[in-house]
Amino acid sequence: MFLFTSYIALSILSIINLIHYLRKNSFVDYGIILTSPLAPSISLLAPAHNEGVGIVEHVRSLLSIHYAKLEVIIINDGSTDDSLEKLIKGFQLEPVKFSINQQLPSKPVNAVYKSTNPSFKQLTVVDKVKGGKSDALNAGINISRNTLITCVDVDCILESDAILKMVKHFIEPSTSRVIATGGVIRIANSCEIKNGQIVKVHVPKDYLPRAQTLEYIRAFLISRMAWSQLNGLLLISGAFGMFDKEILIKAGGYNTNIVGEDMELVVRMRRYMHEIKVPYRVAYIPDPLCWTEAPATVKMLGRQRGRWTRGIAQTLLIHKKLFFNPRYRILGLLSYPYWLIFEWLTPIVEVFGFIYFLIMMFLDRENSQFFLLLLGGVYSFSIMYSMFAILYEEISYRQYKKLTDILKLMLTALSEPFIYHPLNVYWALKGNFELLRGKKDWGVMVREGFTEHKEEEQK
Repeated sequence: MFLFTSYIALSILSIINLIHYLRKNSFVDYGIILTSPLAPSISLLAPAHNEGVGIVEHVRSLLSIHYAKLEVIIINDGSTDDSLEKLIKGFQLEPVKFSINQQLPSKPVNAVYKSTNPSFKQLTVVDKVKGGKSDALNAGINISRNTLITCVDVDCILESDAILKMVKHFIEPSTSRVIATGGVIRIANSCEIKNGQIVKVHVPKDYLPRAQTLEYIRAFLISRMAWSQLNGLLLISGAFGMFDKEILIKAGGYNTNIVGEDMELVVRMRRYMHEIKVPYRVAYIPDPLCWTEAPATVKMLGRQRGRWTRGIAQTLLIHKKLFFNPRYRILGLLSYPYWLIFEWLTPIVEVFGFIYFLIMMFLDRENSQFFLLLLGGVYSFSIMYSMFAILYEEISYRQYKKLTDILKLMLTALSEPFIYHPLNVYWALKGNFELLRGKKDWGVMVREGFTEHKEEEQK
């Protein structure tokens, strides 16, 4: 009941925040930010490991982002394929002498490359010894020269105005210092892509990516929007986030010893601001800014979710001092306990609770009636929450314009509690077991890759 109540409260907060955001931004001219000499400079960091298949196209997409004071830094993290060779050939790169301000620990840098073509003057390619995503980001931060840091997965597709919308929070007048911003991540499976941009949005054809689409709508448009309103947001997706470089470095940069580096960094930056007693804010915007490919197989999705569980657990254990600590206000009294109980421990409680009710159902027929009633109530609430999320999407940014797409999402919502949710519970339990065994690696993630949409010639 507490969980259901919290979901309802988050839904109400999120819709209030969304209405406020849409009204406030209905008259915003982002062209002013684009041309303003006062706009902050940004370093966009994209780690890459064995991304040779589409590395050139992905980098071209990043270079097409609309922002004047932007440098794009690609960190080749010890790739064993032809990623570096393709970058050198595709962008006419050559090694240059480059001073590195080693403010954060990282593996050694082999070389830094710049383009001989003036069209790619904002591009820097770093070749370094393999150290993992966190290590690569730390190396990129050391080499960066600008005041804000944007971290993005190299295989993601950003909207051309994504940086403009993210940076807006950093330049708005406020009594609190904005230390990080995040936006909505969307699923690009089955979407039509041309020249590195989404040209037509479709609901994924396959069940698993479609279930993840519904899950992402709930998470990004409801949950994170509400936590942003409370200034209690603990997570900015590693696929796309923007950070105050000064605070990021003072907080210690990315933790290279865990798999949930994105969440742990945000928690540590928030904790740092509390400890130096400076008012701050972690902002969030509901605009669809970044499109990513979701795992399409049970094997790959299971690896991802197991890693997410380990990352959450590692972060919460590292920062256990926050638990109901009034010194950290909403961070310690609300955000941390919520994530501990309802994000990490809930799958464990759910499994044991389900087993308990099954036993009681067989021992006592009256308990069987209560069990079925409870199960029906949980299912009904789950459907209601998912339908609300779909409605929320339709009245806000309406990415899915076909009625058939909406019907597919609604049918997925009906089946999700019986198919997708049990899988997530299983993967969460497996992730906890892997944590107890001391597993630290990410695991190999194989993606199918985006397919470029080519229009047929009319004859």
